[in-house]
Amino acid sequence: MLVVAAWKNGGVRELESMSSEDEVVIAEQLGRPPRGVVGVAWRCPCGHPGVIATKPRLPNGSPFPTFYYLTCPQAVAACSRLEASGLMAEWTAEIARDPHLARAHHDAHEAYLADRARYGAVPELAGISAGGMPTRVKCLHALLAHALAAGPGVNELGDETVRLVGEFWSSPHECARTGEQ
Repeated sequence: MLVVAAWKNGGVRELESMSSEDEVVIAEQLGRPPRGVVGVAWRCPCGHPGVIATKPRLPNGSPFPTFYYLTCPQAVAACSRLEASGLMAEWTAEIARDPHLARAHHDAHEAYLADRARYGAVPELAGISAGGMPTRVKCLHALLAHALAAGPGVNELGDETVRLVGEFWSSPHECARTGEQ
């Protein structure tokens, strides 16, 4: 069971506001206070934030290309295991061989850029999305975060990452030590 928040505005994902409890949980998940968060893009079934959306320019003025940021420790660990398997190089080679996959990966890149652009233009980030898009696979965490936030059908390799990590939340885990599990 994949939990995706409601879609509104003709398919544009509506972010949830970050509560003060969410902020505490996210800080614990990241090991630092969250910066430039514009909302919660996906919640783990335990109820805690699992993906946050971040402003393209941080409060200190630094450009920040990673709009969808994976915070759930269980999901982060699952992605890290996949990355260690060499999957990123395999998928990068597949993008180079398969025109359909290359087009889908490029379309995911464009969708990511459009989502981020709603929260401000940052010239230094023009054409830069996340996870190696549009020509390679550099970070499965970014692809998983995008797929969870955007929902199925937006990021083909992100959707495949969702499938490969499986229901990472199905075994008891701690998204954070604070709050209820």
